[in-house]
Amino acid sequence: MRIALDAMGGDHGPEMLIQGAIAAVEEQKDLVVILVGPDSLHGQLAGAVTGKPGDIADRLKIQHAPEVVGMDESPVDAVRKKKNSTVMVGFDLIKSGNADAVVSAGNSGATLAAGVRKLGRLSGVSRPGIASFFPTLQRPVMLMDIGANVDCRPQHLYQFAVMASSCSSLLLNIRDPRIGLLSIGEETGKGNALVKETYDLLKHGPMNFVGNVEGRDVYKGDVDVIVCDGFVGNISLKISEGLAEAAMQMLKKEIMKTWRAKIGYLLIRKAFADFRKQVDYAEYGGAPLLGINGTGIICHGTSNATAIRNAIKVASDMVCNKVNNVIVQALRQ
Repeated sequence: MRIALDAMGGDHGPEMLIQGAIAAVEEQKDLVVILVGPDSLHGQLAGAVTGKPGDIADRLKIQHAPEVVGMDESPVDAVRKKKNSTVMVGFDLIKSGNADAVVSAGNSGATLAAGVRKLGRLSGVSRPGIASFFPTLQRPVMLMDIGANVDCRPQHLYQFAVMASSCSSLLLNIRDPRIGLLSIGEETGKGNALVKETYDLLKHGPMNFVGNVEGRDVYKGDVDVIVCDGFVGNISLKISEGLAEAAMQMLKKEIMKTWRAKIGYLLIRKAFADFRKQVDYAEYGGAPLLGINGTGIICHGTSNATAIRNAIKVASDMVCNKVNNVIVQALRQ
């Protein structure tokens, strides 16, 4: 398994990405990670693997890519003008057969655009999208789209349902995933024109569609896949991340107010640690880029080494389970 990692993406610089790559190859014995970035990475990588077993260093490679796409750059302009950027070179490695997947914590729009430009779309897919796992009271739910397509048509949401259902089924080992449509009410007929038309498509399709899902029900775990356009999905994602962090800060603030609360915290701190881990995006790796004719994972810009390691694992699982083949077959049906 060969994963190309955009070594210049993200907010923490290549050091954090290299640490994530090292953790990944230590965990997966058949894994090779190709760090895509400038030749100056050789020195940083050499220092990071000092003292590590020889096979670890042997399974970490560097592919030269002199250009980097900034977080504030236009994805279209970046793909057109920066042909030697890390994301473009990463997808070139897939196209040439020298890598099986790309993982990037850089500009998500540029990563999507580079994937489509270099690899094209899967047969039957109008628009690729980005899926993300959310924690729930039961098991993770996959939400799609979370930002790639802010203006959608009903057939796009229908395809999101097919792709996310196929991916969720394979990665989480769920038979016949339950699909919900994000709306302002559970009742049939609730929602805007897009939701209403998509409801009719899903209702008469072959998938396990259970109806509308309200925002407050996302975390109950009553469905396995939730479908929405990228505008709504991205807002839902950012609100969820912000709420999780705010809740932890509020709890910490209250605990520090009295000595009784501090003592109580000492007794239940493991429970708090487990809760933080459960809602930490890093534990879920990256967001699968579904619909391109290859495998791509988009990570949060603030991803730490744990998030990068888990994103590489998600990429490996997608390749091993041949998710794209299943998506194409499902779309044909």
